[in-house]
Amino acid sequence: MAYWIRFEHNGLTGFGMLDAENIRVYRGDMFKNPEATGETLALDAVKVLTPTEPSKMIVMFNNSHAIIAKKNAATPEYPLFFLKPSSTFLSHNQTIVLPHRHSSRVVLEGELGVVIGKTCKDVSVEQAKDVIFGYTCVNDVTAQDIVEHPTLPQHVYSKAFDSFGVFGAVVATDIDPYALEVESWLNGKQCQQFSVRDYVFGPFELVAFLSEIMTLTPGDIISCGTSLGVAPLSAGDRVEVRIPGVGSLVNSVA
Repeated sequence: MAYWIRFEHNGLTGFGMLDAENIRVYRGDMFKNPEATGETLALDAVKVLTPTEPSKMIVMFNNSHAIIAKKNAATPEYPLFFLKPSSTFLSHNQTIVLPHRHSSRVVLEGELGVVIGKTCKDVSVEQAKDVIFGYTCVNDVTAQDIVEHPTLPQHVYSKAFDSFGVFGAVVATDIDPYALEVESWLNGKQCQQFSVRDYVFGPFELVAFLSEIMTLTPGDIISCGTSLGVAPLSAGDRVEVRIPGVGSLVNSVA
């Protein structure tokens, strides 16, 4: 298992492997034979960036057995998804900005993020594991009053505000995603805890399905969806998405 991280240090961008409170710096391509430089940096001496630079973030909705049961809704026949633009991307320790002119109820949504490691198209469920680099924490911040509008609900409008595509702080590799649990914490109080097995379509199924539609490239994020317990955000809040075995993603709210 390894924990990969991107950072800024002395005005330069780099990446490396996180080891406790230190980063072992690498060079080259994170996804293809990266080379250790021998340099080590303290984590608190760098600015943490998003762990990858995705060409796209693909986010699932209605992918939770628990939510479907609570709504007494039909189980989807295939994954339901939308894309978040790159202008939404936000890293660990940065600030989520509430769009007060557009929404009065913004919520956190803790999710598991799948990180693609190889360019791929039309892969099978059995092949999906081979094109996945690792996994990360995602907070799919959502303007809930927009997505639940009684006459004109809009997923992209509700989720495309700057700072609403939060992911990081690291990418964890060589782990079994189906053994993971996702937790969300708001101001030190837990509001979400669910198993990845709550997903109607799991990570491998999502990679296979989406690769039939679009080419997936290294660094792309597939956010598998949330479950029960989403919580409203207010200015001054501290929000954390935590996936034991993967890491922690912490942000302030303004």
